[in-house]
Amino acid sequence: MKAIDPVLQAHLDDGTTTLSWCWKITRADGEVLGFTDHDRVLSFDGTDCEPESGLSASEIRSGSDLAVDSQDAQGALTSDRITETDILDGRWDNALVEVWRVNWQVPGQRVLLRRGSIGELRRGRLAFVAEVRSMAHVLGQTVGRVYQGTCDAALGDERCRLNLSDPAYTGTGAVVDPIHDRAFTASGISGFASGWFAFGYLEWASGPNSGRSAEVMMHELASGVVTITLLEAPVRPVAGGHAFNIRAGCDKRAETCTAKFANIVNFRGFPHIPGQDTVIRYATADGGHEGAVL
Repeated sequence: MKAIDPVLQAHLDDGTTTLSWCWKITRADGEVLGFTDHDRVLSFDGTDCEPESGLSASEIRSGSDLAVDSQDAQGALTSDRITETDILDGRWDNALVEVWRVNWQVPGQRVLLRRGSIGELRRGRLAFVAEVRSMAHVLGQTVGRVYQGTCDAALGDERCRLNLSDPAYTGTGAVVDPIHDRAFTASGISGFASGWFAFGYLEWASGPNSGRSAEVMMHELASGVVTITLLEAPVRPVAGGHAFNIRAGCDKRAETCTAKFANIVNFRGFPHIPGQDTVIRYATADGGHEGAVL
């Protein structure tokens, strides 16, 4: 049960209200933005809620069980602070959202109705719908390890313990020529073997994508020419001269952990678990069924 300020409660009981919706959004990059469906700026807690931002709220859906409650905020891309590029770039993903009901005549009279995060974000050419999920969605996340043949640690994390600052595993380069939207030739990393950075990560150090990271799908070295292919195309265009930092990739196999990183002591997979080929084996006349190790 929510505790409502007595002054706001008196306003609600009056029957004629001056209420509006306000959304306070804190993105992962730390930027705090405010929006309202009112026709003028509403300010509280040091945040200015922008009017006429194109946002409108659906009804709040909630239940007494542990199901994920949600509300939709939908509208057009009319705010200069809500850009399609930022949406595609993931800057709004899992942003912290506070949904307030505010007396627009006296913004100090307000009540926090919902705190959650942005979940599914659907967009069209000129409009978007952002789902505001309640904190109950955290309860639906898988917790614990998965027992599998390959390693489940992230390269260089506290479980892997590999020192990625070692120059053998990190390179610095620059784009020479874009080939298409997610592939380009590069300079500065020709001293690494072909495939060394496949499944690794690239972080842009200059250009419009500066500070953003991308997963490397392919790394090829042929006749002295280095070609990098990313798993997904960057949201902002890549041009010659854009600098980047790149780190070695790992395919999570025990063989790679041994040969490439000499780190098998910290391997976090279970390479001796029988695979699907063991499940579908059948008896044959050539032996191999006397109970010996497979």
